[in-house]
Amino acid sequence: MSGGPRPGVEVSVSPTIRRILAPNPGMMTGPGTNTYLVGHAEVAVIDPGPDIAAHVDAVAEAGGGRIRWILVTHTHSDHSPAAAALAEATGAARLGFGARDGFEPDQEIGDGFVLEIGGAVRLRALHTPGHASNHLCYLHESDGVLFSGDHIMEGSTVVIAPLDGDMAEYLVSLKRLRDEEPSIRAIAPGHGDLITRPRDKFDEYLNHRMEREVAIAGALASSSSARIPEIVATVYTDVPDFLHPVAEYSVWAHLRALVAEGRVHCTDPDDRSSVWEWVR
Repeated sequence: MSGGPRPGVEVSVSPTIRRILAPNPGMMTGPGTNTYLVGHAEVAVIDPGPDIAAHVDAVAEAGGGRIRWILVTHTHSDHSPAAAALAEATGAARLGFGARDGFEPDQEIGDGFVLEIGGAVRLRALHTPGHASNHLCYLHESDGVLFSGDHIMEGSTVVIAPLDGDMAEYLVSLKRLRDEEPSIRAIAPGHGDLITRPRDKFDEYLNHRMEREVAIAGALASSSSARIPEIVATVYTDVPDFLHPVAEYSVWAHLRALVAEGRVHCTDPDDRSSVWEWVR
């Protein structure tokens, strides 16, 4: 791993932000999950990551006995499971949108919640459903850094997997963050490196989703009706075949959004195996 990020090694992101990479690389996690430590006299951990003992130990050691809060962006298995072990090791309070997927918060938080850290850092929660219904981003207001979890990542787009994932909500959340952009100077994603041109990334993500929607609608219109694997084979010619099962989730999410708009008909849009029909 020479030249790339190394698990367990503390990296400075800004004067008040450090990052530790979890040892969970993979197709869906890239180099692994980023765990962030925010503050100095008092420390908040954002996304403790998977429950891997070596990672929990590295984060606790980096906190130096000053970890007071553990925040999660959402409760997927690569972001929140280590919260329990880290809380036990440090006595820190767990904060998140709500109890789910084994995550038990000591305090439920939502849109607009503000955490003051050591009198020097102010974190504001932004509810950004789409990738997950309980997804929160956190804006470090003084540094202008957005902790984006899985809402935005570096190096790839995000999978939207129904039923908890929702494409229409995802696009609304993306546009909301784009509107916040003057106060967002960088994005610290859950996977990948710091994104230093946030406006370009917001536009890239929105344009990509709109292009996919147009292609999906066109493929369905040309065939009148189709199942999801057939649409994937037509639209995702730029994606290797082994990733097509993953692409099926995003196509499903787009189709459900098109049904809600009245452009597509389906007897059961919550059933991934359904037949989808173009509304002429």
